[in-house]
Amino acid sequence: MDSPTQEPTKGVELKVMAPEGLNSAPIPPATMSTQRLRNEDYNDYSSTEVSPTETPSNGLDNFSNSSSYQRFGEVNGTTRLQTLIHLLKGNIGTGLLGLPLAVKNAGILLGPLSLIVMGIVATHCMGILVKCAHHFCRRLHKPFLDYGDTVMYGLEASPSSWLRTHSLWGRRIVSFFLVVTQLGFCSVYFVFMADNFKQVVEAANGTTNNCHNNETVLPIPTMDSRLYMLTFLPFVVLLVFIRNLKALTLISVLANITMLASLIMIYQHIVQGIPDPRNLPLAANWKTYPLFFGTAIFAFEGIGVVLPLENKMKDPRHFPGILYLGMTIITLLYITLGSLGYLQYGAAIQGSITLNLPNCWLYQSVKLLYSIGIFFTYSLQFYVPAEIINPFFVSRVTERWALVVDLSVRIVMASLTCALAILIPRLDLVISLVGSVSSSALALIIPPLLDITTYYSEGMSPIIITKDILISLFGFVGFVVGTYQAIYELIQPNVSPTFSNVTSAFVQ
Repeated sequence: MDSPTQEPTKGVELKVMAPEGLNSAPIPPATMSTQRLRNEDYNDYSSTEVSPTETPSNGLDNFSNSSSYQRFGEVNGTTRLQTLIHLLKGNIGTGLLGLPLAVKNAGILLGPLSLIVMGIVATHCMGILVKCAHHFCRRLHKPFLDYGDTVMYGLEASPSSWLRTHSLWGRRIVSFFLVVTQLGFCSVYFVFMADNFKQVVEAANGTTNNCHNNETVLPIPTMDSRLYMLTFLPFVVLLVFIRNLKALTLISVLANITMLASLIMIYQHIVQGIPDPRNLPLAANWKTYPLFFGTAIFAFEGIGVVLPLENKMKDPRHFPGILYLGMTIITLLYITLGSLGYLQYGAAIQGSITLNLPNCWLYQSVKLLYSIGIFFTYSLQFYVPAEIINPFFVSRVTERWALVVDLSVRIVMASLTCALAILIPRLDLVISLVGSVSSSALALIIPPLLDITTYYSEGMSPIIITKDILISLFGFVGFVVGTYQAIYELIQPNVSPTFSNVTSAFVQ
């Protein structure tokens, strides 16, 4: 039994001889930037311990084996329940509220069936990423690898000399899509907050205490939603000035509480008085299906949190069960909210189901509560691109100017997300575009290709190779078609009618 490797000194670059034919190259100092390690007392308690008799290519079977993966500092790790909660939080956001419109774009039968398939494939790709990361942890005797490093080492293990030579680009590509995805989420948050606050303000004079009245309230026009976005920007900038992840813990708790309360109230409303579903098409026009794909993969794109969550568990042997349980809950949540929301509002469904809620103070408060939760979540989503981009600029100035440069970059990035939201103020199309462009790459395209480059030289079944190629092609086709359709819808004049708050799609 190999002895556990000691945790490397923080912020120090180590050089090791890469075993089993991997290129000998400098290993970056863990998954956090040097700036983050200076600012935080961050401890990585994970470690690997492998038996000489074990075969790394056994995948998740080895992952579940008690002798294949050990941890240091178990007392400080997260429990199974805590990990499950974090996994749920990492996958539930504004994408969930856009799923009723996504089901409309697919059809009342085809939509839920497609969500089941999407959930199975996305979960399988998460499992592939975990399997490949553990494979290289064992080979390199490293305690932990993030998404980008796993892809880099996967390319180094490839039989192609060209891929091995350009393996560093694997990490750069993953970092690029992570930045695009997270900043895309932040742009969606601006549009979401603006739309919901604007609707609450416009309908304030017609808002009542009667939540069972089906009358539609004519809103009083106020300022444009883009002006609301500019109003939120200074507060968002102040929020992203929080640089310590530990300081965001309370913010995360507040976001969870407000969003959970809002979801409970949304569910208790949409299950009441569901109209006859026979009036809805089983399958929608094929031209709108790419918009469904973009919204669905946007909702399922939680692959970036998988490895960090597994790394922080007290006993990572239980992570596969937590992953499959959590993704099952998430898939059922997506299917029920998407289907019930579309059944309740029909053709009147909007980009976020909150925009369809009745004009009474109870449901107006739901919009405000969820918007507050999204506001706090902005800082958490912003943290990832800040950790990737800021060190590039901070490392080029003296320590005296480091804080000024760091805050300046944060202001620019927050302003950029606001500018993108102003340029594309349609919530449904922003979600679909971000999902098609970046989420499909991280969640569907890269993991199957990583599986092939990691295990091909060790012998892979032709069935597994075919399966990986088909999944990657599925993601690529969705990427191309979904992006095209979202851009096409953006440049077309908006001729669809605007539906105010209605409590049912079939109000007479």
